[in-house]
Amino acid sequence: MRRQRNAKIIATLGPATSSRAAIEALFEAGADVFRLNFSHGAHEDHRERYETIRSLETTYGRPVGILLDLQGPKLRVGSFENGKITLKIGQKFRLDMDPAKGNDLRAPLLHPEVFAALEPNTDLLMDDGKIRVRVLKCGKDFAETEVVAGGVLSNNKGVNVPDAVLDVSPLTEKDLADLRFGLQLGVDWVALSFVQRPSDVAEARKLIAGRAFVMSKLEKPQAMDHLEEIVELSDAVMVARGDLGVECPPEEVPSHQKRISRVCREAGKPVIVATQMLESMVTAPTPTRAEASDVATAIYDGVDAVMLSAETAVGDYAPEAVAMMDRIIRHAEQDPHYEMVRLSERRIPEATAQDAISAAASQVAQTISAANIVTFSSTGSTTLRAARERPTVPILGLTPRLDTARRLALVWGVHSVQTDDCHSFREMVDTALRVACGEGFASAGDSLVITAGVPFGTPGATNILRIAWVE
Repeated sequence: MRRQRNAKIIATLGPATSSRAAIEALFEAGADVFRLNFSHGAHEDHRERYETIRSLETTYGRPVGILLDLQGPKLRVGSFENGKITLKIGQKFRLDMDPAKGNDLRAPLLHPEVFAALEPNTDLLMDDGKIRVRVLKCGKDFAETEVVAGGVLSNNKGVNVPDAVLDVSPLTEKDLADLRFGLQLGVDWVALSFVQRPSDVAEARKLIAGRAFVMSKLEKPQAMDHLEEIVELSDAVMVARGDLGVECPPEEVPSHQKRISRVCREAGKPVIVATQMLESMVTAPTPTRAEASDVATAIYDGVDAVMLSAETAVGDYAPEAVAMMDRIIRHAEQDPHYEMVRLSERRIPEATAQDAISAAASQVAQTISAANIVTFSSTGSTTLRAARERPTVPILGLTPRLDTARRLALVWGVHSVQTDDCHSFREMVDTALRVACGEGFASAGDSLVITAGVPFGTPGATNILRIAWVE
C-alpha cells in the first residue's frame, strides 16, 4: 500500500461512508488519514468507524491516522414564531438575550460573550455570511442593528463576529466530553476549532497532555494576528477555508492560505488545506477544472495534506473523489515546475545539530541518488525534521511506537512503519535495510541515507547520518 506521492489525503467519514466496505474503498482509493467530525453523529457511530479503521491496519499492515475534529463553540440565533423571517436592506433589527421566539423586529441571541465584544459599527454575519447587520447601539444584553445585506433567516442559524475577539474558550462542555471519549478510543490527532489566540492552543495541550497531537484550525481572522505563536504551540495547522471565508472577504482567503503555509513550512509543522476542494463531486463524478487547479495549487505550495469534507462524508462519489485527489496530487508532483518550486523554497535549517543532520541527509540523498531517507524516531521529531527539508526521495519513518507511526501518516513524504526498538548502531542499519526492501523502497545495489539519535530513544537527539547499501 505504498503511495506514489508525497502529499497526504484526509477523508471525512459520515453517513455516506460508515460501513466497512465504504471506509475500505476510501483507503484503497488513497486516503491516508480519516477525519471523525464530532459536529455530527453520536459517540457510538464514531466508535464503530474508529474500530473499522483500526481493523484496516491489521488487514493492510499499514498505520492509519485518525483525526478527531471538535465542534467548538457555535454561536446561533434562536428560533422564530413562524420558523423564519425575511430581512430587508435598511430595516432595523434587534438581537437580545430574551429567549422568547423572534419575529421581523427582533431575535434571541443567547450569547452574552457576543454582546460584551460589540461596539457601534461592528458587523455581525448570520447564516454563513449570507446576512449582514451593522450595530447601531449595544449594551451587555442587546444590540440594535441595521440590515446591510438581507435575506431569509430561519431558526438556529449561525452567527459570526468577524471584527472582534470573543471571550470564549474553544472548548465547550460538549467538546470536553467528545475529547475525553476520543482520547479513550485512542485518536491520533485532535483538531481544535475556534482558535483565536495562543492561549486557546495552550489550554487544549494541557488537557490532552500528550495523548494525541494537537491541530489548530485557523478559521478566525483574529488568529492571523498571532499566527507565529499559534503555529509554535501546535503540532499541525489546518487552513479551514470554509469558516475563514465567512469572516474574511473572499479575496483575502488565498493570501491567508499562502501565509499560513509559509509559516508552517518554516517551522517544520504539518499544514493541511481544507474545505470545498472538490465540492462539486458531492453530486458529480468529476470536479470542475477550477477545483482541480485549487488542489494542485496547494500541492505546489508544499502543504502536507489536503482534506475532503462533504465530498466523502455525504457525497455520491466518495471513493471517486479520493481517487481524483490522488491523481491530481501525483500529476502536480511529477510536473517539472513542482520540482523547481520545491528547490527554490527549500528552508534554511535552524542552527541546531538536529536540523543540520536533516538538511545534510536531504542533500546527500540527492547527490548520491539514494533510494530513500530512513529516519529512526520514538516521538517523530527526527522524521518531521526530515520532512521539513522536502527531500527528492521518499522518507521511511521507522519508530517503535505505534502511536507515532499513526501520527506520521499525515506528514509529507513519510511512509511510517512500526519496528522493534534498536539497541545498537548495527541493529539500526540492519533494520533500515530490511524494512526498506520489505516495503518496496529499495533493492540490491541501492543506497539509503539513515538518520537517528544516539542514545537511542532520546527524543529530539538527531545526531547521526549514515549511508548504507543494500547487498
